[in-house]
Amino acid sequence: MAWRCTGKTNAQLISNMKSNGIFHSEKVMSAMNAVDRANYVHDRADAYEDSPQTIGHGATISAPHMHAYASEHLLPYLHTGAKVLDVGSGSGYLAAVLHHLVSPGCKVVGIDHIPELVDWSVENLKKDGLGHALESGELVMVAGDGRLGYPQGGPYDAIHVGAAAPTVPSALIDQLASPGRMFIPVGSFMQYIEQIDKDAQGNVSKKRIMGVRYVPLTDRDMQVPN
Repeated sequence: MAWRCTGKTNAQLISNMKSNGIFHSEKVMSAMNAVDRANYVHDRADAYEDSPQTIGHGATISAPHMHAYASEHLLPYLHTGAKVLDVGSGSGYLAAVLHHLVSPGCKVVGIDHIPELVDWSVENLKKDGLGHALESGELVMVAGDGRLGYPQGGPYDAIHVGAAAPTVPSALIDQLASPGRMFIPVGSFMQYIEQIDKDAQGNVSKKRIMGVRYVPLTDRDMQVPN
C-alpha cells in the first residue's frame, strides 16, 4: 500500500506510511521524520511522493517506503556508535536517516562514484542541519567505486546498497563486521533484495527478502555515457 503514502509535507508522508503499515519500528519512523526529503531532491514540489525520483547523472533517490524497509531490516545492527556504509549514497538522504539511528559516536560513510552527487549530498546534509556531523567525522561522504566498499572506514556493522549488483560484491562481504548485516538488491533482469548476515564467527548466510527494481550498480562510464 506504499502508493497511498504520498503526502503534502514530510510529517504527512511519514504519518501516511505509518497508517499503511510501512513502519514496524518507532525508532525508524522517528529518524525518517527528522530528515526532510525536500532537502534531498531536485523538485521540492514532488519531495513527499512515495516514489523514486531522478536526481541526475543516471541516478535516483529510492521511494521513501524502500528506505524504511532497508532501515528496519538493518535495525538490529544500527546501535548507538555503529559503523555504517551506504553504497550509492546519491543525494545523501539515507545517510542522514542512518546517522539519526546510530549517533552519537557513530561513523556513517556514504560512497558514490559520481563526484558531483557527492558534493551535492554534502550541501543537502548541511541544509538539513547535519553540518556538525560532517565536521565531527560522524558523517563522511566520499567519491569512489562503491562495489569496492570503503575499507578504511570499516568493518561495518551494517551496509546498505542502493543499486542492484549482478552478484554480491565480495569486497562488501569482507568489510562487513562479525556480526553484521547487509541489505542489497541483487540481479539483472530479475532483482531481489538479499539480506546478507555475518555471524560472530564470520560465517555468512543469505536470505532473499522481496522482488524489486533498482538501477544497476555500475561504474561512472556505464551510468553516465560520454
